[in-house]
Amino acid sequence: MKVSVSFLKSNCSQEETIKKINQTSCDYLHVDLTDGIFAGEKNYDILLMKELLKQNQKPLDIHFMIENPNEELSAFLDLNVSFYTLPIEIPNILEKINFLKQNQKKVGLAISPDTKIEEIKKYINQIDLVLLMSVYPGFGGQKFLEKTSTRLKDLIKIRKETNASFLIEVDGGINKETIQYVKEADIVVSGSYVCCNDNYENQVKSLKE
Repeated sequence: MKVSVSFLKSNCSQEETIKKINQTSCDYLHVDLTDGIFAGEKNYDILLMKELLKQNQKPLDIHFMIENPNEELSAFLDLNVSFYTLPIEIPNILEKINFLKQNQKKVGLAISPDTKIEEIKKYINQIDLVLLMSVYPGFGGQKFLEKTSTRLKDLIKIRKETNASFLIEVDGGINKETIQYVKEADIVVSGSYVCCNDNYENQVKSLKE
């Protein structure tokens, strides 16, 4: 299992948090972008976010919680991004997928807790990753939803039945206790569990054990 660390909620500044994440053995830096429309409150300025990420050394795992992410997708094409993940619930999703594929990028689709897992079947041949949300999108520090365990099993079943190759990532409320419910995931995202602790590396290691 790989670990992606989000800096959405931390005891330090964003700059210091990213620096500390880079010093750990985590596999990705998870970037949560919210627009205040699809989810949460707007938490980014494109130019400032790109400047912030310039010093980052980890592969990026960007979750665009944005209703219509045209400008945002274009802006981040030149960074070291492993996955560009979009909410499956936004309009014109195929247009966004096609844009990323035309630019030879790996595409992820995020599924919110109340969206049926079966919705992924429509896009199964076009995606590289499914991000299963284990909290409601938009805010850090939320409690893990235990129904995620069943939803993960359903998603794994779909992957097996369709002979698909997408990776499965789980995001929300992940810590040393809740990770037991998602051991079959390929990647987990953890934010406050790592970044609200004094020793980031110990927290990352506890998730990988």
